[in-house]
Amino acid sequence: MHDEPARHLLPVGDHPDERHFSGLRRRGFLAATGAASLGAFALTGCGGTDDTAGAGGGAGTPRRGGRLRAAFAGGGASETLDPHLANLFADVARAKALYDKLADYGADLSAQPRLAEKWEPNKTLDRWRITLRRATFHDGRPVTAKDVLHSYRRIADPRKAFRAKASLEPIDLDASRATGERGIEFVLKRPTAEFPNILAAFGAYIVPEDATGFDKKPIGSGPFRFVSFAPGRSAVFRRNEDYWDGAPHLDELEFVVANEESARVNALLGGQVEYAHELHPTTARAHEGKGQITIVRLRGSDMQGFAMKTDRAPFDDKRVRQAFFLIADRKELLDGALSGAGVIGNDLFGKGYEYYANSLPQREQNLDRARALLKAAGAEKLKVTLDTSAVAAGFTESASIFRDQAAKAGVTIDVKMGSKDSYWSDILDGGTLCSYRSGAMPIEAHISQRLLTDSTTNATKWHHKDFDALYQRAQSTKDKAERAAVYERMQRRLYSEGGFLVWGFADRILGTARNLRGVESKAPANTLDWARFDKVWLA
Repeated sequence: MHDEPARHLLPVGDHPDERHFSGLRRRGFLAATGAASLGAFALTGCGGTDDTAGAGGGAGTPRRGGRLRAAFAGGGASETLDPHLANLFADVARAKALYDKLADYGADLSAQPRLAEKWEPNKTLDRWRITLRRATFHDGRPVTAKDVLHSYRRIADPRKAFRAKASLEPIDLDASRATGERGIEFVLKRPTAEFPNILAAFGAYIVPEDATGFDKKPIGSGPFRFVSFAPGRSAVFRRNEDYWDGAPHLDELEFVVANEESARVNALLGGQVEYAHELHPTTARAHEGKGQITIVRLRGSDMQGFAMKTDRAPFDDKRVRQAFFLIADRKELLDGALSGAGVIGNDLFGKGYEYYANSLPQREQNLDRARALLKAAGAEKLKVTLDTSAVAAGFTESASIFRDQAAKAGVTIDVKMGSKDSYWSDILDGGTLCSYRSGAMPIEAHISQRLLTDSTTNATKWHHKDFDALYQRAQSTKDKAERAAVYERMQRRLYSEGGFLVWGFADRILGTARNLRGVESKAPANTLDWARFDKVWLA
């Protein structure tokens, strides 16, 4: 939700094999981003020629070679390959192709070792020793403890707004030290029972200690090496033969930007890309089982809702927020905005995840109670602007549906359409009410990145020192049942008076060519095996 302007534009075409895709460029991939007619993606045939479904990790014997073209919605000319600024799904997919973290989230949202071979706490949980696996950066240098400490200190720079800063807050980086080339002792500010989740934090990538020029020649330890980058258009990467987790099957990987969902679909149908990220449920239903493309549903990937700014009128009055909770008809929102592709929410993040407060009653629409709360708050004929955008599936539809629901409670909502390129940065600090979503992460990571006073992506402006203290208490509680009780207490407060109106949890829907194999279907967006392009192949 924060974007740093890209500092360098690398011209498309300086890759030796670029001419192979010149037809796609001539027709103008920028047509997909709204710069020209969508006719740039005239249907020329279906993606792939094999009858076997493309999804599934075990679909035949992996074949080496080829270039995979993956279409994502992007961030326009402000895109960067700086992994610590990764925010959009396109940013994260590019970052995980080039870089590694010490750990990453498995499909069950537990921390899985990556660059960290193992981790061991002391008895009081305030010091953790990490042993790095043997891995090298793309320039041949080993990944060392110094690189890790540099990366974390860069993220924690108080002058910057890097995404993972709040997640790394428990680490005393001044006291932490290298115990050898592959050994690190992390000294913590307080006991932290689930420290491995911090290592897996969104955006906590490891870069070389002298890393500069991320958009010119980024050097990571990931499965692909950098070839070229044109912000808002394309990024081309090549197989890293020396990758510690095994060289990718693909020769090359190209990310292409297509902000319009129709453009991503047409490119996939026309054989111009083999992977299209984030399709709308209606699109999926239209193509599922038809044989042209494969539809992959990643269950439980996205929290869907609205964010109310709790630090400004009218939502600085908790009675107004409570009224909005009661205005929402969640089933109507799920069915109308997402064609029912998901489950209803209960104004809390992480349904089905560890520590989720299942004991809270499912909230239902109650317009009489909503009107009474608004009257008590002196907001009977409330008028409010709802910022939304076509940046994500279901956003504009849910905004219109909620506007009609609110009218029944006497609330006038003006739906304002925002730019797809800048929406996430625009709504972070601006406005009062906006369409919002979040990908998968542990509940404690969601709290650290979105709900603490110093969180850099705190879209609801939920600033409460006593809430921060409860989070630190939960982190420091060794007994799991006691820790769960603290998280439940925090969620009860958010359920009562928080700023997130969570109406649903949506499937993330991908489309792939029929000849693409190895796409994992049980990996929610943001987890280790999502966008795992080093494990896929072209049949």
